[in-house]
Amino acid sequence: MKKIAGFLIFTMAFGCVFAQEKLTNQEDSKYEFKKIAHLDATPVQSQGRTGTCWSFSALSFFESEVTRMGKPETTLSEMYIVYNTYLGKADKFIRTDGHTNFSEGGAFHDIPWVIKRKGIVPASVYSGLNYGTETHTHAELYEVLNGATEGVLKSTKNLRGSAALSSSWQNALRGILNAYLGPIPEKVEEFEFTADGAKYNPITYRDHLGLNMDDYVSITSFSNHPYNEKCFLAIADNWAWGESYNVTLEDLWAVAENSLKTGYTFAWASDVSEDYFDFRSGLAVVPEDKSTIQVRGQNNKNFSDAGAEKIASCFMEPVKEQVITQEIRQAGYDNKQTTDDHGMHAVGLYQDQNKTDYLLIKNSWGTGNHCDGYLYVSKAFFDYKTINIYVHKDALPKELRKKLGL
Repeated sequence: MKKIAGFLIFTMAFGCVFAQEKLTNQEDSKYEFKKIAHLDATPVQSQGRTGTCWSFSALSFFESEVTRMGKPETTLSEMYIVYNTYLGKADKFIRTDGHTNFSEGGAFHDIPWVIKRKGIVPASVYSGLNYGTETHTHAELYEVLNGATEGVLKSTKNLRGSAALSSSWQNALRGILNAYLGPIPEKVEEFEFTADGAKYNPITYRDHLGLNMDDYVSITSFSNHPYNEKCFLAIADNWAWGESYNVTLEDLWAVAENSLKTGYTFAWASDVSEDYFDFRSGLAVVPEDKSTIQVRGQNNKNFSDAGAEKIASCFMEPVKEQVITQEIRQAGYDNKQTTDDHGMHAVGLYQDQNKTDYLLIKNSWGTGNHCDGYLYVSKAFFDYKTINIYVHKDALPKELRKKLGL
């Protein structure tokens, strides 16, 4: 009943936006958007005070995949993914003597890494709220986990002779995660629950939903790797060393456009630290003249809310945007101006009155902006600031699939 009510509220809220005479990004804005494609998505959620956007956005994408495949709407447990990812990150951190990332952040590869090994559960079965609040907040959880993991690493440096690392440290981390997020049986077959009128464990529920992780691919576009081949994205949160297909910038947009036009949404990782990304205004563009943007306040370190306030004409009416080339995109990545900040979910393709293309993006910062938790992202912004996208391989244009050997 709660799921149905939530869906109705989402539909009504979004329906109010679409019922307006002019579809726009905020009150008094001169932007006028026209729908090219719009696909189903579950209700907007809030990641709270956590750095877990990667789990919220990727699971939102997989929820849309479940709907696309004809299954009943479901909301999946972000914190089940977070719990198991922390264990995987800690294992890699210790094995590499601390030379991989152990943080709240993550990457889209983390979700298939967990789902292949540990399956998935509905959010109603595992909320991950075991520490006395109604919203997610992980500052203390992370500090406790990080302290324990650093302690284990320090102990390995003190080993002498025949001494060895104990077999207890992973159970200790499980104890911390159980205390903060809620207990999860170590053996996946022992985690039994009822959903859709039947009994499942995380593996059988994954199979019931039809989620085959081998059907999904990561796509990126950087010229420091050969095109049309696999590469490892050099970002700190790629602790799982997940591979991406590297394509030209033109092909990256072709994947995004073809995906939405043929009924597939995708998960989108991007830099959101730029002043011309403004969640409050429901817009991200790349104005040719960026000096007009006034900024008040600052973003938080996890990019888990709307951050600094930004005021500029480019958020109120279409302006000339910077032309983004492969070289400009690469320069931003090479000089560390383009950073891996945030994961979101692309669910629609729109055009403004000047025929400029925009993606409709579902965010995980709640519904407190002018677009009820969504925003419009121009093609220029996508071209410039995309880190990678995660998508069903059948959503790629046929010619590109051939080039990649898919």
